[in-house]
Amino acid sequence: MNFARDVVDGAPPDRTALVELARDGSRREWSFAEVADRSARLGGTLTRHGVVRGDVVMTVIGNRPEWVLTMVACFRIGAVALACNEQLRGADLAQRIAKASPKLIVADERNLTELSGACPEGTVLTVPDERLFEAPEPAPAAELEPHDPCLITFTSGTTGEPTGVVHGQRYLPGQRLQAEHWLDAQPGDLVWCTASTGWSKSARNTFIAPWLRGATALLHDERFDAAQRLEVLASEEVNVLCMAPTEYRVIAKRVQLRPLPALRSLVAAGEALNPEVIRTFTEEIGLAIRDGYGQTETGQLTGNPPGEPVRPGSMGRALPGVDLRAQDGELVLADPATDPTFFVGYLDGTPAPAGRPWRTGDRVSLDDDGYLYFEGRSDDLIISAGYRIGPFEVESALVSHEAVAEAAVVAAPDEERGAVVRAVVVLRDGFAPGQALATELQEHVKQHTAPYKYPRIVEFTDELPKTASGKIQRARLRRR
Repeated sequence: MNFARDVVDGAPPDRTALVELARDGSRREWSFAEVADRSARLGGTLTRHGVVRGDVVMTVIGNRPEWVLTMVACFRIGAVALACNEQLRGADLAQRIAKASPKLIVADERNLTELSGACPEGTVLTVPDERLFEAPEPAPAAELEPHDPCLITFTSGTTGEPTGVVHGQRYLPGQRLQAEHWLDAQPGDLVWCTASTGWSKSARNTFIAPWLRGATALLHDERFDAAQRLEVLASEEVNVLCMAPTEYRVIAKRVQLRPLPALRSLVAAGEALNPEVIRTFTEEIGLAIRDGYGQTETGQLTGNPPGEPVRPGSMGRALPGVDLRAQDGELVLADPATDPTFFVGYLDGTPAPAGRPWRTGDRVSLDDDGYLYFEGRSDDLIISAGYRIGPFEVESALVSHEAVAEAAVVAAPDEERGAVVRAVVVLRDGFAPGQALATELQEHVKQHTAPYKYPRIVEFTDELPKTASGKIQRARLRRR
């Protein structure tokens, strides 16, 4: 197998592969013929710099074509791609370099200052630079096996130090399952996955899954701006939108939504999505956000299926064929062989478990129709006076209040109850913190969920601690 040969070279050459919206305001469409030729020539450049099959190539590039071209070049020659988020600082980059030992780094010139702080020892190529695509001999496509290493993705680090996860070549064609049964990309669609480069959702849903389904990928090289998101959706007539739950929450709370006739599919993954946000989009746009679930190690495992009513608060059902179960309240992949995007091992050499279940560490409940509901990480579970309380339900109740933009719930030690619920709340503009509002929020939670779950401690903050991918770091809140 070879993704570059089978998917990129095999696509109709005049079909649009990418729509690029650059930071300088320019717009460009890239055909598959251009992507195939330039990525093959970049592969030749990498080879000329000593990169061979199995070598790690690290990128520090934003959502721009040079990132996609570098990834495809790696797929072509059998190099292992390690994409890094532009928000990483020098220490973060140094950590990844130490663990992955990249043979070569391709970096955007705007990221060279931070990269230099990481003291890279290998070759560093800079983009934009047309010379990278002028190799006289395009690189040939290597014949690759399903378990040959393909990608390295670091976990988000919500509970500890980020860990390098290695995926095999099978991960790329394996995206067909979620692309069809969750993302719902269709031939001719324009798909926009807003995830920053460096996260597992970015590569697979920015261009891999759309291309497998005959769709076009949108690249927008800008930081998140709620109003701008809606403008791009309207002007580019985006058909499928994949965003982080945090982005959906901010848009629902801070921007006036309006109908978007071209848009037909909204999906979210990364952390659980609050039912209140789903209701807002359903009422204002006429589309429900279809939540899904996966891990860096597993890829996508569940999703609210397209064409079926969304169940707010649910991460959906297991994708077809995936042996996923709830065992003693924990989500377990009973047979990893049924997951086409299951990882092959960790960067430290530890192989993926073979022939035994994969325990996700996430607490869930299961209804009679097979729909799963996220309750929280096992280490996020709050046990108060014997009651087991998942943070997500309390957070959803808080977010449904008009004053609350975001909320995170953790345990606080208590001599009598063992622990009590502590809520840390970010307010919307126009609302002021105070004891009166704290009491109002406590009563609001009691009205929306079991009264024993209400937060006995309510604190206000300007922002919640998050990873670069937007996931709340509850472990930091517990330590604070």
